[in-house]
Amino acid sequence: MVHKTLNAAKLLEKEGISVEVIDPRTLTPFDKQAMIESIKKTGRLVIVSEDCKTAGVSAEIAAVVAEEAIDYLDAPIKRVAEPDTPIPFSPPLEQYVIPDEKAIVKAVKEVI
Repeated sequence: MVHKTLNAAKLLEKEGISVEVIDPRTLTPFDKQAMIESIKKTGRLVIVSEDCKTAGVSAEIAAVVAEEAIDYLDAPIKRVAEPDTPIPFSPPLEQYVIPDEKAIVKAVKEVI
């Protein structure tokens, strides 16, 4: 999702909205400090993940932030992830459930 997120950041930049993109790569180890420093600067967090929303990577990152950096947030955490459904076999349906740049841009605008 990094490529889609970077594309969304370029679209937002054209509208005068600056975002910081962090690619943590792994949950273990997880670079909590980079995430917390970013939240301290921006006061916001949008988590973009290609897995399901419930019990997925985005939920784990949100939990870490809620435990360790909730006081720095000026808006609720927003997650952009797949709905809690199996990935469809059909390519058009697959593209429908996987988050895209439009969904990322919408989520960022909702927290600013």
